[in-house]
Amino acid sequence: MSVPLSPPEIPPRLALWHVTKRYPGVVANDDVSLAVMPGEIHAVLGENGAGKSTLMKIIYGAVQADEGHLVWNGQEVRIANPAAARHLGIGMVFQHFQLFDTLTVVENIALALEGRFDLKTLALQVRAVSEKYGLPLDPQRLVHSLSVGERQRVEIVRCLLQNPQLLILDEPTSVLTPQAVRKLFDTLRQLASEGVSILYISHKLDEIRELCDRATVMRGGKVTGETDPRQESAASLARMMIGRELPVCSAPPYHGERRPVLQVQGLNFRNEDPFCASLFDVNLSVNAGEVVGIAGISGNGQAELLAALSGEQVSRPDAVLIEGAPVGHLHAGQRRNRGLAFVPEERLGRGAVPAMTLAQNYLLTAHRQPSLRRHGLISRTRAREFAARCIERFDVRCNGVLAAARSLSGGNLQKFIVGREVMQEPKVMIVAQPTWGVDVGASAFLRQTLLDIARSGVAVLVISEELEELFEICDRIGVLAGGRLSEPVPREETDAEQIGLLMAGTQQQAA
Repeated sequence: MSVPLSPPEIPPRLALWHVTKRYPGVVANDDVSLAVMPGEIHAVLGENGAGKSTLMKIIYGAVQADEGHLVWNGQEVRIANPAAARHLGIGMVFQHFQLFDTLTVVENIALALEGRFDLKTLALQVRAVSEKYGLPLDPQRLVHSLSVGERQRVEIVRCLLQNPQLLILDEPTSVLTPQAVRKLFDTLRQLASEGVSILYISHKLDEIRELCDRATVMRGGKVTGETDPRQESAASLARMMIGRELPVCSAPPYHGERRPVLQVQGLNFRNEDPFCASLFDVNLSVNAGEVVGIAGISGNGQAELLAALSGEQVSRPDAVLIEGAPVGHLHAGQRRNRGLAFVPEERLGRGAVPAMTLAQNYLLTAHRQPSLRRHGLISRTRAREFAARCIERFDVRCNGVLAAARSLSGGNLQKFIVGREVMQEPKVMIVAQPTWGVDVGASAFLRQTLLDIARSGVAVLVISEELEELFEICDRIGVLAGGRLSEPVPREETDAEQIGLLMAGTQQQAA
């Protein structure tokens, strides 16, 4: 009688063994081992600076490990560059996008494809795939005219067109509505059912608990644990990530005078670019002591509204007022002189100059402070002292005031930029995407910071696509869609589902 043979064990799609990567002054990955099976959705969790992004770049060939081994479908490989990774069947969507601003969507996607192709046919494929997965794109649009959320869609669609065996996603839902997240999850589950492995990096713990089969936790460059996230709570996952209880934001009542500090009256902006949004009769008032949130899908006028409020785009004088004084005709520097602070969504490049030190970046907007001057000249010593205070007060993890901005993780750079603006004691603070791509610990810190500064009497306006964030910190929430802003309503009078439907439904009507 013959004995049936047991089926051969299926090797992991990808296995990492004892991977180490060192940089001057820091070990980004320290003896990391990790395995991802075919068809598995595997989360990698950790705070900003835990080593997740470096590890993903090693897998994608953008960074070379100093030590360790990579095994792909049972065979040890050396992935020399991203082209070699794509040839193996590895696709990656970076948190910081890898796109050329002066090229169209379809041209950017074509750059990642091998062999012969026809742009016209490829454009049809881009449109079809983007619509299938609920990530609408116009293939002929120039990338420089796209919002941050639309650029992320380009990255995701570019990977899907390559039919990857392993898809690495870094914060893929940070700019999506709840309905779009559901669609993306359906897509990822379908890909997994077809054998595609997915490495999923996200700071949204509820998403990981819902979507992922396994989770590897990293802290300080090391793997500190592995778990089934479906068997964990968001609190227990947070404890594994940050080594302590997750802080809870508190919003004490404001006892001061609730006077309007920032007012927008009948703001209109006709955009000459037919692919970009215009603004139509925008009206808004933000009082001292409150946080007002604006939700919306990327590309519905957020960038245009931010430009009009910050002073990058001027308008008629009485379209924007600060403490009753018309400032719509003033440029950005003059508005800052009137007490406006601004945190842009693009933290590296607009919020901070990558090659400059933190001390130099502190001066970019804080040079107006009299305490930074001696005999009419800016004091470098005082600038370093103020930057050091900002680093200490806002728990910015870096190598000191002389560290280059580009050397910081996303969350730490955001804490520095927000801290720099808070320390100038503004009357109005406008913040775009305050915790985009930021870990749960830093997110809680930043949100509490915004609540605290609001309750000190500052008028705070937050433009965010993170609905959970808006409902956690905002007193009132409005929706920007098709360039039109709805009347902000008290948070307790609505919910995320209603806001999400309004975001999606209004955009369809505008289209």
